[in-house]
Amino acid sequence: MNTHAVENVLLVVLIQLAVIIAAARVFGMLFRRFGQPQVCGEIAAGLILGPSLFGRFFPEISTKIFSPTVNPIFSIMSQVGLVLLMFLIGMEFEFSHLKQNRRAAISVSLAGIVLPFGLGLWLGYYMHGVLHLESNPLYFALFMATAMSITAIPILGRIMVELQLNRTVLGSLTITAAAMDDAIGWILLAIVTAITQSKFDPMKFATMIGSVLAFGAVMFFVVRPIAIRWITTSLRRNGGTLSLNTLAVLLIVVFISAICTNIIGIFSIFGAFLFGAILYDQAELVAAIRARLSDFVTVFFLPIFFTYTGLRTDIGSMTGGELWFLCGLVLLAATVGKLGGCTLAAKWNGFNWRDASMIGIMMNTRALMELIVINIGFELGIIPRTVFFMLVFMAITTTYMTAPIMRRISPTLPRG
Repeated sequence: MNTHAVENVLLVVLIQLAVIIAAARVFGMLFRRFGQPQVCGEIAAGLILGPSLFGRFFPEISTKIFSPTVNPIFSIMSQVGLVLLMFLIGMEFEFSHLKQNRRAAISVSLAGIVLPFGLGLWLGYYMHGVLHLESNPLYFALFMATAMSITAIPILGRIMVELQLNRTVLGSLTITAAAMDDAIGWILLAIVTAITQSKFDPMKFATMIGSVLAFGAVMFFVVRPIAIRWITTSLRRNGGTLSLNTLAVLLIVVFISAICTNIIGIFSIFGAFLFGAILYDQAELVAAIRARLSDFVTVFFLPIFFTYTGLRTDIGSMTGGELWFLCGLVLLAATVGKLGGCTLAAKWNGFNWRDASMIGIMMNTRALMELIVINIGFELGIIPRTVFFMLVFMAITTTYMTAPIMRRISPTLPRG
């Protein structure tokens, strides 16, 4: 490729980046004014820039800005951003929550996994037949079941802080149950990915699971102590800040971890998440990395991921009443399974109906984590574009409904 051609491609990429980041900031602030977490606006910006709205009403401008010629570049940037994001999420994953409110939290967590998983499994087989999909019905049903079971801790945490519930008994129990759900959900996703990638070959599947377990053991028993010792020394030497050399080595290990799970046969993000998770209790390190990395990932890479998801989400693929009926069924099953199941479990543990309902509503928040799961299903070829739209619709609806319903149930909560 000559210099002139590179400049032409670079021009398109730079225009896209400017539009994506500007839209994310504008809609983030706009949604904040309506009492929604800023990330909800960033998700909306990604969807608005896609073919469902901007592409539908301004097709020529959309094609020029979001030229298919640079799609591979943004696809890779989106995945690199996800690797870094999952490292940060893993590092900020509060495993200490799992020790609190055990009985009630375990009940709520199990209800938030078992009921949605069961409904998702049934719905997956039903939708596979109705839509006459070519994918394996077992893979599709397992993926739908897993997608129904996810709770988005990063977004839930932000909502709790804005509603001032993060330090309450209600908030503590919910985040504990959500932590359990997410841990189980990611294990389920890794298993489903392994089953799909191995074509359910028992030997290949066993090898993949064995490799994942071995990788996890090496990360926890070998990499963790070495990393903690080295990073603690480095932070002490640099007055609690992360030197450029230390940051560079950390990024190298993040990418090597991602490479390992990629080679094993499951997605790269699992390796990055695991490396972050083994450092979760290093408060000084978490603060130092957040200061160096978090803002850039949030402002630059996250909007790219949301936009890339938005470009795949096409309302035009929803032709006919049957597809919209199935879309409603997906939302209903997800909400009944998670919100209903967690509410009943909380009520069974002695909470009044108002508090039990608030726990159920918060557990029903999916957002970012669900979008990551949906994109994995699309990459694997398990879900078609129509089902991709349905699941994205479910993810954003269950997220956007959280804060307004919480304020409706408890009028004393802050209004943002």
